[in-house]
Amino acid sequence: LQKNGVFMRALFPCLSDRLYFAILCQKPKSGAADTHYFCVDNELVYANFYGDFGPLNLSMVYKYCCKLNKKLKSFSLIKKKIVHYTGFDRKKQANAAFLIGSYAIIYLKESPEDVYKLVLAGSVSYLPFRDASFGTCSFHLTLLDCFHAISKALQYGFLDFDEFDVNEYEHYERAENGDFNWIIPNKFIAFSGPHSRSKIENGYPHHAPEAYFPYFRKHKVTTIIRLNKKMYDARRFTDAGFEHFDLFFADGSIPNDTIVKAFLSICENAEGVIAVHCKAGLGRTGTLIACYIMKHYRMTAAETIAWIRINRPGSVIGPQQHFLMEKQPELWREGDLFHAKLRRNCKMGVTRILSGVGHISINGIRNRRTIQNDTELYSDEDETDCITQGDKLRALKSKRQAKSTAASPLKVILQSSVQKNKTSEPSISDSTNITKRTTRSAARNKSIKRISRTLHLT
Repeated sequence: LQKNGVFMRALFPCLSDRLYFAILCQKPKSGAADTHYFCVDNELVYANFYGDFGPLNLSMVYKYCCKLNKKLKSFSLIKKKIVHYTGFDRKKQANAAFLIGSYAIIYLKESPEDVYKLVLAGSVSYLPFRDASFGTCSFHLTLLDCFHAISKALQYGFLDFDEFDVNEYEHYERAENGDFNWIIPNKFIAFSGPHSRSKIENGYPHHAPEAYFPYFRKHKVTTIIRLNKKMYDARRFTDAGFEHFDLFFADGSIPNDTIVKAFLSICENAEGVIAVHCKAGLGRTGTLIACYIMKHYRMTAAETIAWIRINRPGSVIGPQQHFLMEKQPELWREGDLFHAKLRRNCKMGVTRILSGVGHISINGIRNRRTIQNDTELYSDEDETDCITQGDKLRALKSKRQAKSTAASPLKVILQSSVQKNKTSEPSISDSTNITKRTTRSAARNKSIKRISRTLHLT
């Protein structure tokens, strides 16, 4: 589409030639008779740690979709072309393309490949996203990776905007409110590590284990996995009825095979939601949750990293990215074997399954001791008391978040209800409504539920 000397790439002819995406050298004049322009470059802004600049988080994707749906249904705009435009800042171009591409996948049912071709129309290239570090980037996350992540999240029920609570997401992601995010609904929460007591230290709010209890109990969290140096007594959780495991490995590093196998075993046997933390709840936490997703949902490393970062920006850093790429074939093989055995044993009516947990015993007491003995080789005493990557990331996150209220102890905040005034999410037509999805497929959910009790680590 050529208009007033500006080239615009038509993205979605399925909307009767109404929706366009453009890169403009200057802000268009308002009041055009047949065209409505809008830009979100300065409205939906990525809060970076270091050199990272996207992708935008799930809350922003949701808000964008609501905005675009509203425009497409607006009576005053019904006869106008809708043009989402961005400027010449290449980082904002990538995020703008991510937003409209995600919309196309979620609401227009476009494939990731088709959307990617459309945003590349006119021989345009986009900066790849990178990790939350500085210096030369050695791992590039492309728009196509992000589009595949959104598509897989829809397929597996990780993403359902009919159920998404944007206010809750934005409340609990803040440092003063707990600094946690759901990665897989009803399965994984990633959170910043608790402290021995709730306090504000150097401007960063630390929260005691008890501060999380109300939310965790409400949302059926049964298992806590700590990956960092001990900053609180695990009995604070176990005495309250939660399972607690320590799987320490150094900040900014990658886990060995023993840690990975133990983590997968714990998660495959947990009866409820698993809450995982390291120091900042980003690098080590994201890496091990990614291993589970890759094994059980056969997502690629890049797709998995993209999905985790969309939910919890800054996750999976430096060598952890390459570790997941190298681990992908092995995790896929293990997942194939696990689910093949699961299906076979379910058909046979077997109530006990011996499958993909490696050398880790299924027997509860022995299993717990095996995990403890193996991981004791990597004591958290190896992590010095100096400022680590996790400390820096937590401090940056706390400082960058504009404080609408003074930081308060989490215990008070979590016990108060988050307002449920969800932003309305109009659909452009009955055919574009998102189908209700569950976290797992119905068949898999039933089979796992049947056997989970026999595999539970006591």
